[in-house]
Amino acid sequence: MSTPKFKIKETQNDQFMFNLHATNGQIILSSEQYTTKQGCKNGIASVQKNAPNDARFERKQATNGQFFFILKASNGEPIGKSELYTSKAARENGIASVQKNAPIAIIEDTSVTV
Repeated sequence: MSTPKFKIKETQNDQFMFNLHATNGQIILSSEQYTTKQGCKNGIASVQKNAPNDARFERKQATNGQFFFILKASNGEPIGKSELYTSKAARENGIASVQKNAPIAIIEDTSVTV
């Protein structure tokens, strides 16, 4: 994979979510579940808009000691969450990757529902 991508997929309970994949194919951000595909696409647009703003990233530590981040919209609502990282530096690299890749990522719809 050479182009960053948002991949829309359908969940088992007939909802939609997206993952943001970096150029190496790794998932760097995952969304919540949306009841409609349009809601999911609106979530992608919100990520693209908010990702460049470092203040929109909430840096957190999990109970197991690992690190993650949540990207929030301007209204404070979460729009994406990272994987768990073993260090703060790795988490910062993940944030930098989202900031770089989200605004230029293409959208690939892998769901079967129109």
